[in-house]
Amino acid sequence: MHIIRKLLAIFLSLSGTLAAAQNGVTDKEILIGQFAAMSGPAAQLGQRVQVGMQAYFTAVNAQGGINGRSIKLITRDDGYEPEKAVAAVKALIQEDKVFALAGAVGTPTGLAAMPIVTEQQVPLVGLFTGAQALREPFHKEVFHVRASYFDETERIVQHLTTLGVKKIAVFYQNDSYGKAGLEGVERALTKRQLKPVALGTVERNSTDVTQALASILKVEPEAIVQISAYKSCAAFIKQARSKAYGGQFFNVSFVGSSALAQELGDTGQGVVISQVMPFPFVTKLPIVREYQQHMLAAGQKEFDFSSMEGYMTARVLTEGLRRAGKTLTRDNLISSLESMHDVSFGGFVVNYSAKDHQGSNFTDLSIIGRGGKFMH
Repeated sequence: MHIIRKLLAIFLSLSGTLAAAQNGVTDKEILIGQFAAMSGPAAQLGQRVQVGMQAYFTAVNAQGGINGRSIKLITRDDGYEPEKAVAAVKALIQEDKVFALAGAVGTPTGLAAMPIVTEQQVPLVGLFTGAQALREPFHKEVFHVRASYFDETERIVQHLTTLGVKKIAVFYQNDSYGKAGLEGVERALTKRQLKPVALGTVERNSTDVTQALASILKVEPEAIVQISAYKSCAAFIKQARSKAYGGQFFNVSFVGSSALAQELGDTGQGVVISQVMPFPFVTKLPIVREYQQHMLAAGQKEFDFSSMEGYMTARVLTEGLRRAGKTLTRDNLISSLESMHDVSFGGFVVNYSAKDHQGSNFTDLSIIGRGGKFMH
């Protein structure tokens, strides 16, 4: 009987070790998984979010990590395609054995991955999307770091209507992301007894904007709100300008501000983009100073909104890991993140509770100036 008890104790000890390993936590390391576009027309978004996250994790690891554990980021490319996102998330959880997920990019990819995340009960911090469908219904595993598309489009429509602009058209991606943004614009316009004067769509990962351009330009809108990725938005703007369209262009943050500015070149001047992160180019806020310092220390000389969002995601996740303590489990990471009430990260405030994982409602507007430089 004594031998049986001893064998049982050894078995339980081994299974506990295995469970810990499968959870992506060892005495020395915490594995974090990211699924995002690293290739294809939306690649710059995933790449820059990854760069920002890695810059902060590198800084944390250089200071001894979290409770003696270093953070290791494993990224799988989903090409901004839902089917690939499902495969990437399964691989991260089942093959790479990550402890948590962070820095996911995109609405259609996020929605495709959600059933796996909730079934496996793996915490996911920071989705680079403002879609309401990823906020409602509430998922206890999912923590947003950014404001929603409803917040962003309200800011855009408020700005335009305050200036007296009422003839507003919408160019949107024909998928869950584009439709989420369209819904936000329609909600904001309805609030003011208005509606879009024209709509035009483009398929995901496509730059064929011919039909959308024709249907929108014929009504001569004063402003066009764009809800798509940077390549299609740039194609639309360039072609509209070549046809002498002189109205204003507004984009939501997911477009990838620096990527859009690069695609547009000289055509970009005057394009407005709503933002959900602090302005990364000017060090007025402590969080921006720290972001720039950590980016430079990691050998990254280019600053942009997307890497700022990746950096902020890494900051929030790391604070949750720190609060969870030495005995790290997925459940206590979730509880620890939920304990973050109005926590200021050097000027950017994040607020969670057991029933609200929105994180932030911060919005701002930025404008592409001469030479692709940003102003706000």
